Amino acid sequence: MICLGIEGTAHTMGVGIVDDKCRILSNASKMIMPISGGIHPREAADFHAKHLPEIIQSVVEGAKISYGDIDLIAFSQGPGLGPCLRTAATAARTLALSLKIPIIGVNHCIAHLEIGKKTTNCKDPMLLYVSGGNTQVIAFANGRYRVFGETLDIGLGNMLDKFGRYLGFPFPAGPKIEELSEKGKKYIGLPYSVKGMDVAFSGILTASMLLLKQNCCIEDLCYSIQETTFAMLTEVTERAMAHAEKNEVLLGGGVVRNKRFQEMVKTMAKDRAAKFFVPKGELCVDNGAMIAWTGMIMHKGGVRMGIKDTEINQRMRVDDVDVVWRRLNNYNRNRMCNLKEK
Repeated sequence: MICLGIEGTAHTMGVGIVDDKCRILSNASKMIMPISGGIHPREAADFHAKHLPEIIQSVVEGAKISYGDIDLIAFSQGPGLGPCLRTAATAARTLALSLKIPIIGVNHCIAHLEIGKKTTNCKDPMLLYVSGGNTQVIAFANGRYRVFGETLDIGLGNMLDKFGRYLGFPFPAGPKIEELSEKGKKYIGLPYSVKGMDVAFSGILTASMLLLKQNCCIEDLCYSIQETTFAMLTEVTERAMAHAEKNEVLLGGGVVRNKRFQEMVKTMAKDRAAKFFVPKGELCVDNGAMIAWTGMIMHKGGVRMGIKDTEINQRMRVDDVDVVWRRLNNYNRNRMCNLKEK
């Protein structure tokens, strides 16, 4: 079975093709790079609409298949920017109707977890998902993926981009901040905003802006921003692992490509005698392969959608999704164990 997945939640338009063994046959993307300011949803959607046909064609050719070989279309149904989501959904519906094959809408956050879980061979992880628009601690419990902690205001990636934009850094700003942080020598105290299992980043951004106006050393400030925000997320992830009794931690999202971030979470996992996993860099960022794989396992798990069910949902929550495909896998494993015992 072959699935083509279309990712289009924000600045990245991605298309990927996978088979039912999670072999990535082809995966390509194109990202809008704002000249100034942040991402304008309508401009991003126009960018996606312009480049999507060529990306789809290149991915099909790269997979060395024909359109007739595709058995399923998957797309990012939410959460995300409305105009971008609608562009991806329209393309997915068009392909599914013209090829007369099934279509499935995928939760973008769950897709990060599923592709990470499959490609790293972890079993039942706590996912620390950190990207531009999302910052959440997620794990499977009682038939659904549950959010054990999250940002109360903006995603960490968004905060880093706002800080970088103030300094004139290119988008996304994370890599430049990471580069400068390696030259930082002094830790500067910033608001450590952990509220129970949740975090907040807007106070850190405001404090950082004020420090810049006081001619604070940029390298030291970049270092301090990383140390503070990464420590906050490591703390709530460890607490969530203890609460949910998980002994694996998986990273996902574009921000987690940061080496210092990986180092801090890996150290925490080692101290807990837990296992640490992070996918390849190209699978941490938004991509079509993760959408295709999640659509594949949803379909195999019995999920079916008609065109009327493919309406986008900008505020689609992880815990709104009934994870029937995972319950089915657990049922089959338990059944096989019972048969072996008999």
